Amino acid sequence: MTTAREIMTPDATCIGANESVLDAARKMTDLGVGALPICGTDERLKGMLTDRDIVVKVLGAGKDPAQVKAGDLAQGEAVTIGADDGAEEILRTMSEHKVRRLPVIDGHTLVGIVAQADVARALPDPKVGDLLEAISA
Repeated sequence: MTTAREIMTPDATCIGANESVLDAARKMTDLGVGALPICGTDERLKGMLTDRDIVVKVLGAGKDPAQVKAGDLAQGEAVTIGADDGAEEILRTMSEHKVRRLPVIDGHTLVGIVAQADVARALPDPKVGDLLEAISA
């Protein structure tokens, strides 16, 4: 059984909940990623911040990205996957919540991110096709 730990991108870089959205955008640019986990001062996951969130909820709303805190954009409880959860659980969770990226948690510690691309590389084509259809619908 393929697990999240086996296909994830390890060492996910967080943006602090008290850091600005402008800092987050710069970090995304430097890392070449489109999303960052938002972590609190307790190092626990607070949510995910995407480049789309920045455009729609900050820039599109006429807000100053240097003044908006990343934590202000964390909505509810983050959808996560356990490090030892299997491929079927990854597919089910991504499909059910219509997300393209899942933070991978070991206990309460963020250990990586499983992205749609990670799933595509690791799993058979029919399962990937079903996932793409579920997320895009």
